Amino acid sequence: MNPEFDLDQYLTQGVESIVKDALAASLKNPKETAFLLSYALAGKRAAAARQRFAQEGKHIPSFLIASITNRCNLHCAGCYARANSICDDAETAPLLTDEDWTRLFAEASEIGVSFCLLAGGEPMMRRGVLESAAKHRDILFPVFTNGTLLSENMLALIDQNRNLVPIVSIEGDEGQTDARRGAGTYAKLTANMDRMREKGVLFGASVTLTTENLAIVTSDAFLNRLRTLGAKVVFFVDYVPADAGTERLAPGDAERALLSSRLDALRAAQDGMIYVSFPGDEQFSDGCLAAGRGFFHINPTGGAEPCPFSPVSDTNLKHTSLLDALDSPLFTRLRASELLRGHHNGACALFGKDDELAAMCGN
Repeated sequence: MNPEFDLDQYLTQGVESIVKDALAASLKNPKETAFLLSYALAGKRAAAARQRFAQEGKHIPSFLIASITNRCNLHCAGCYARANSICDDAETAPLLTDEDWTRLFAEASEIGVSFCLLAGGEPMMRRGVLESAAKHRDILFPVFTNGTLLSENMLALIDQNRNLVPIVSIEGDEGQTDARRGAGTYAKLTANMDRMREKGVLFGASVTLTTENLAIVTSDAFLNRLRTLGAKVVFFVDYVPADAGTERLAPGDAERALLSSRLDALRAAQDGMIYVSFPGDEQFSDGCLAAGRGFFHINPTGGAEPCPFSPVSDTNLKHTSLLDALDSPLFTRLRASELLRGHHNGACALFGKDDELAAMCGN
């Protein structure tokens, strides 16, 4: 660990940078600009709350990832959620209720969380949870969706609550997207992107980055197509091998260096788009940000996990607060170990480390 690295300052600057870029991207949209100006002030209050906890020796991450359902209407090839049993057509354990999520969002607001990524499964299948999230306007909720379930009622909910930001999964052109997500998916999701653009809703796209599609999905042609559809945010999410034999698709050091260089150029161009890389270049964050360093994952049944790609937990938020979960034996031991900071091949520092993680669980 680098003793000179200030994690709290790094995360606060990251939040401020995203909000600044979002404001720049929404200048022609008065409704969005008004919300983002209000949210920027809320972000300063959240940073102050995190700083108060830091003075007491407790680090609060600015991000959470919440998988709010295990159900999905699609069966995408290489889906990490299905591979890790986050997503399952059969409900094998009780999910957190709408009331549970209402409590957790309130706790997140109180301790200074600024972003809560809603995932699944397909999060638009849990409207009640989205309605609870919408009430917390001091938190921005990117909703990672396959983009196929945008009913008129759902679009109205998003239009009325600008802290809900749909992030639509897209893999490239029609052939590439339908090959992974099913025939007809591209046509449906792009039609829904058009509807959001017409409403003036801030939304983005999520692209799974592999060794095979890096050049395509970072090309001017592809990004211009997203811009035409109305997307203002692009998340590049590194592929983590969900299926045996696909390890070659996971980005390595060379691909991450190429992506970093390309993102620098895109951001410098100030083209009205926000570009986010996840998990990002870990050399700038002193290692992986999982296990509460920068974020942690809540699975649909309440398990507090280091990240979505490492489905190991020793604490359940059905009966535990966010603050207590951050001090779970697993998270505490993992943050003190070198697992989050060591060099690794592929996209995830914790991928394939389930045995080591299980040994850290419990008393």
